Amino acid sequence: MVAVALVLMLVLLGPGSTQGSPAQAAQSATSRPLLVVIDTDIGDDIDDAFALGLALQSPELKVLGVTTAFGNTELRARLAERFVEAAGRGDIPVAAGVHTETANPMTQAAYARRGPERKYADGVTFLLDQIRTHPGEVTLIAIGPLFNVQAAIERDAATFRKLKRVVMMGGSIERGYDDAKTGARRPPDAEWNILQDPKGAQALLASGVPVFMMPLDSTQVHLEEPERDAIFAHGSPVTDQVTLLYHQWKVDNWAHSPTPTLFDPVAVTYSFRPDLCPATPMHIEVDDKGFTRRTDGKPNAEVCLKSDEAGFLRLLRERLAGQ
Repeated sequence: MVAVALVLMLVLLGPGSTQGSPAQAAQSATSRPLLVVIDTDIGDDIDDAFALGLALQSPELKVLGVTTAFGNTELRARLAERFVEAAGRGDIPVAAGVHTETANPMTQAAYARRGPERKYADGVTFLLDQIRTHPGEVTLIAIGPLFNVQAAIERDAATFRKLKRVVMMGGSIERGYDDAKTGARRPPDAEWNILQDPKGAQALLASGVPVFMMPLDSTQVHLEEPERDAIFAHGSPVTDQVTLLYHQWKVDNWAHSPTPTLFDPVAVTYSFRPDLCPATPMHIEVDDKGFTRRTDGKPNAEVCLKSDEAGFLRLLRERLAGQ
């Protein structure tokens, strides 16, 4: 009778039900929110603000904290803390990462300075503590230069290896920065995040942690005026902060273009919707000039060379503007 009941159950459930479809497996894997730490150089380009807003509005993610990278990380932490508190997420801790010297202008410094000045916890310590608390469960979303990653590996490589994975925006494999005037595609460039700290990228790729790379090839998605207007007009706590930061960025934007390129939100999206940016295993080498090249060898990263831009923009509008 037991055997008969088992056969009947399998018939009712249908073919392949013993293992489930890929979609069912993905749904099961994401039934609990993914634990993430966001490492960001928020305050220069505007895409970090969109990325942080998207993460806060995505129930698939539980943001354990935000660490700031590159340049004046204390001021960036003030910016990030003001953002999450104004968005109603003051429960999310913010920590300041490794301070570095840079002449790069922080276009949204005025917003940051409206937040209270205080001393922030060390971002590298915070990241390592989160990994120890949740071994094998934390996804690091790295959307800035990799100084904090490099420091974490140098400080405690064994703990760093207990990350679940790193999803990063960085690199340039077959496509460089599009021409600012004509939009024409250019040959591979030394992408900004990698260029600022090539040794950090080299250390990450050698760390043994699974790396998912979103390079220039797949992240040059432009947020045109109709999509911007839909988001800015929504009037939620999150979109109000993004709107404020966008207008500060637009005033100081060196390129004099009102259209943001959403590099970093693609990396956030990949963390819970990898179907929008399918990745391919590759062996990536980073030279000291910041170039990332695909070479022969055992894969050390999965790299997305083409994203579903329409699907990504639809998701962004849905999450930020409630459409």
